[in-house]
Amino acid sequence: MARNVLGEPLALCSSDPLTGWFRNGLCETGRDDMGLHCVCVVVTDTFLAYSRAQGNDLWTPEPAFGFPGLVPGDRWCLCVQRWKQARQDGAAPAVVLESTHMSTLEFVDLEVLEQHRVRRAARDDPRMLSRRGHVLNDEVTLQRPAQHVGAVRLEHFSLA
Repeated sequence: MARNVLGEPLALCSSDPLTGWFRNGLCETGRDDMGLHCVCVVVTDTFLAYSRAQGNDLWTPEPAFGFPGLVPGDRWCLCVQRWKQARQDGAAPAVVLESTHMSTLEFVDLEVLEQHRVRRAARDDPRMLSRRGHVLNDEVTLQRPAQHVGAVRLEHFSLA
């Protein structure tokens, strides 16, 4: 059984949209997964803009590949190196530790992941719902003015 970064059984990251290298909702990885899609994140506009600027457009649906496109609040299995790069550039999305594969710890310390941990959600506040109706996390709040990275405007968010 796959384990998460906390040493517990790996929890589902998302079934809507269906994520994971194996498209089973889990952030499991295998020998053919060169990107190591093992970090479960909650995407934000900031991260989606950042990812597009890096050449990976996660907003746009790709029906031929069964990819619906992501919206803020969606959970997604992200490549560990992309998450590290986004963190370095101030655009890292929050991490769901219970759904992040333990192999992530080969690249990122648990203490660093805990700093970006999803903790709780404001389930009764409709302002905290994504366009899909997924719960956004209330600890993601605007902390600093917007910054421009390349041609894409990024707003920095951090965990409270």
